[in-house]
Amino acid sequence: MAVNRPFILLILLSLAVVATAQDKVIEAHRLKGQSIVLDGKLDEGFWLEITPSGGFLATEPVEGGEPSERTEIRIAYDAQNLYIGAILYDSDPSGIKAYQRKRDASLRTDDSFMWILDTFNDKRRAYFFEINPIALRGDGLLATGQGGGPGSRRINKDWDGIWIAKTHIGEFGWSAEIRIPFQTLNFNPEAEAWGINFQRTIRRYNEELMWTGHRRNQGLFRPQNAGQLTGLTELSQGVGLEVIPYGIVQSSKEFDSESSETTRDSKLNGGFDINYNVTPGLKASFTYNTDFAQTEVDDRQINLTRFPLRFPEKRDFFLEGSRVLQFAPSSGVDPYFSRRIGLLEGRPIPLRYGGRLLGNIGENNVALFHARTAGVDTLEAETFTVARFRRNIGRESSIGIIYTRRSTDNGESLFDPVQDRHTIGADLELNTSKFFGDKVLQFSAFFVGHNPSSPTDDSSDIMDRSSRGFRLNFPNQPWTGWVSYREFGEGYDPAVGFNRRNGFRRFQPAIRYSPLFEESNLIREIEWGIYFEHLMDLDYQLLTQNIRFTLGEVRFESGERIDLEITRNFELLDEDFDILRDGTVIVNPGEYSNWSVDSGFGTASFRKVSGSIGYETGGFWTGNKDEVRLRLTLRPIPGINLTAEYNRTKVSAEGSGFITNLVRTDLGFDFTPDISLSVNIQYDDVSELIGTNTRFRWILTPGSDIFLVYNHNWLDNMAYRMLTTQQGIALKAVYTYRF
Repeated sequence: MAVNRPFILLILLSLAVVATAQDKVIEAHRLKGQSIVLDGKLDEGFWLEITPSGGFLATEPVEGGEPSERTEIRIAYDAQNLYIGAILYDSDPSGIKAYQRKRDASLRTDDSFMWILDTFNDKRRAYFFEINPIALRGDGLLATGQGGGPGSRRINKDWDGIWIAKTHIGEFGWSAEIRIPFQTLNFNPEAEAWGINFQRTIRRYNEELMWTGHRRNQGLFRPQNAGQLTGLTELSQGVGLEVIPYGIVQSSKEFDSESSETTRDSKLNGGFDINYNVTPGLKASFTYNTDFAQTEVDDRQINLTRFPLRFPEKRDFFLEGSRVLQFAPSSGVDPYFSRRIGLLEGRPIPLRYGGRLLGNIGENNVALFHARTAGVDTLEAETFTVARFRRNIGRESSIGIIYTRRSTDNGESLFDPVQDRHTIGADLELNTSKFFGDKVLQFSAFFVGHNPSSPTDDSSDIMDRSSRGFRLNFPNQPWTGWVSYREFGEGYDPAVGFNRRNGFRRFQPAIRYSPLFEESNLIREIEWGIYFEHLMDLDYQLLTQNIRFTLGEVRFESGERIDLEITRNFELLDEDFDILRDGTVIVNPGEYSNWSVDSGFGTASFRKVSGSIGYETGGFWTGNKDEVRLRLTLRPIPGINLTAEYNRTKVSAEGSGFITNLVRTDLGFDFTPDISLSVNIQYDDVSELIGTNTRFRWILTPGSDIFLVYNHNWLDNMAYRMLTTQQGIALKAVYTYRF
């Protein structure tokens, strides 16, 4: 492939531009013997002594427009805690939307107040927090880089920090008092300032307001556009030690349909986590006999593709630090995928112990992870090691490496050097927010390789066990576009990674245009776009080609939306494809071209009764596919959310066909922000399994929880009508001691 050197040089010079914009500043007020009663009311005398910061501007409905309501922010602190006081004025308090109470629930339905803390002020990562008018708490870890533009959030909301928020609704609107212990955060105690930003959403108007960074290619989720928090001195993280013991009582039974035998098991168990701040920016952790009984179940999916599905990580121990371990985001390469540790096809494998080191050393981001799993049945015990190093370059860029090792004890099916499987990769990100003045431009590149990963992949084989690629991204508004290229060798299969497909070269450009209709009282935004994917084998023979036209994705001022897409797909199939994995519907090798149409309609999410409907129809291999997607949500009173989803797919093929049905129901009863009960029910007629997950959580104090989890699965078929295949109950208590 020819390289245009002047063009590359132009990109690099553009990325080297240094920002000159003046950051907005808010100063923290030092408390001297004064105390706060957290009740959401800013009635303590010192709040009145602090000059509030406001000056919010709209991102929507009019970029840079004046807000319909006023917002005031005040910040105070003492040696142990950061305090944020917010008054969110509202001329019509009866119109305030507040349905959600459960921690980390989506606030697309509610009025909200969100903020980020870039405690290292490096414009690359931040802590994310959000509340609503009835004191729901949500938080997460935010990272920047590829994919960090408009409409994309590289945020890990499964991180649960220890902090408290109280709110109050009155004739003025609503207000909040927030306390965040400095022990919850990593930071540089010598820093003169932190990065900070705030966002307010007035849901009934679909109005988004920013303290700073109001442009549509900026926003809360880009720390590069944050302001400055100054005045923080003499902060204390205490000794920096956390001890988190847990105890668990479990009882379960499983039925084996082949042997018609039922296995029962009951146990009392325990373990602990220890966290220690080696420095204010570097945390070491150790976990022993880790248990994930409280983890929410995966959403059921029916796979009608040739490739494996990727399920998200939900286990707490693996989620903290996941932002540091991210590698070449948006490039479709995962040399490290934490679900390869302690899980086998969704089945838990006991984690005996694990350790990690996470944080910052100057301009360097480091992550070191080591874990040991137990042997189960024919699966031998294994040891996993993951190391990540990333060096900051300039204001927004970085270069990094990643290394993983998976070692299997005495594996009968493996032999040296396969029992020790190593993967190493390098990635580069060159980013700027000042391309042509105020545009975002991002460039990334990566390379990954590994040693043999299976006995059949002999080390003397010349099979390519590497992947490489680059991506150029222009994430702005109203124009957004990107182009990427990647190659995956025939033997690429990282032992601690995830990979859908091998042996290809893929070229993929896309462009979108999505203007705001600022003068319209009906339409908020319309998006048009073209997506193109051209995937070849390593000898340049076409394997897959997709062309997708977004003919219109319309967001209305009322919050409703409609969309319409047309797609042309080409596939070269070089071997039989068993669609349902049961031998009933086989697609023979050959070339297949098909067109499809996908349309959808959704109501505004803040309504008490909301929902969506989607319909896709078109060619599918040798026949046709019709898919209907339905979703209905009821919110009769705050704290109760009842959602039902139904997907029905009808497929016709030469001489055969089938229909699949998938049902998911989520029942949420959130009595307070700290006490919640959720019931998840799922069924699909491919696996013929009905599964329920009932989860009760009581947050005694932030960081100390009681969980009661009950799982029940039934097999629904002609031979075993509603037969229990698995049943289990677990009671788990977790407590956090801080020193």
